[in-house]
Order: sequence, then structure tokens, then C-alpha cells
Amino acid sequence: MAIQDTDATADIIPDFSKGLLPAIVQDDATGEVLMLAFMNEQAFRKTLETGEAHYWSRSRNELWHKGETSGHVQKVRALRLDCDNDAILLLVSQIGGAACHTGRQSCFYRECRDGKVHFCSPKIFDPEQVYGKRKF
Repeated sequence: MAIQDTDATADIIPDFSKGLLPAIVQDDATGEVLMLAFMNEQAFRKTLETGEAHYWSRSRNELWHKGETSGHVQKVRALRLDCDNDAILLLVSQIGGAACHTGRQSCFYRECRDGKVHFCSPKIFDPEQVYGKRKF
């Protein structure tokens, strides 16, 4: 279900006057941080309109519908702004289980704990099978 852009959302208007804003993406059910992306006003409005996460790709310099290629879309359950209106928090239902283009559940899949580095997020799909040998 799309988030309605109505008078009720008047207090949920980010300040895009300084450009792109960070968008933290968290799994609504588990609380796990899935990824960090960036939004411009166009991405924010498209997210409100569709109820699915849209971001601004800094590397491709274009609007990006999360999961458009992989099918691993993010259904937005709630949207929050910080006190300065310059950081966005999306609470999502991650369809397909993978938020990261590397095929992992979370983009934050490497962890250093007690001086040892290990992977802390499962791999859901093989990115070469989904995206080919595309560079990101």
C-alpha cells in the first residue's frame, strides 16, 4: 500500500535544500539495518506514491527503484525523519530476503568483533546470475 502524500504527511517533508539525503533502511519485522542509500526529492515522492523504495543512485546519476532488476523490492511500512529533516529512516518489508546487490540479506554483512572479521549476513542469491558482470 502506498503512503499517501496528504495533509497528514505535512510534517514528514525532508529538507532537500542541501541536496541528497541519507536514507537508512531497516527491516520492519526484525529491526535489522539492511542498507544505507540516498534520496532526492524525486525519489522521496516516488516512494510516497508507490509504497516501494526509490533512491537516487550516485554512481549512475539516476532514479533507482530498489529491486527493479532483482525482484527484491522494498515495501515501505513506515517512514521517519530525524529532528533536522535531513535524514530519512525507512522501515520496510524486504521482498525476496536480499537488500544488498552482493546478494546478501544486509549491506552491512562484514563485522569485526573481538579482532576477527567475519560475515554476519547470509547470501541469498548470486549477483552474477541476476545482474551479469555489471560493475557497481
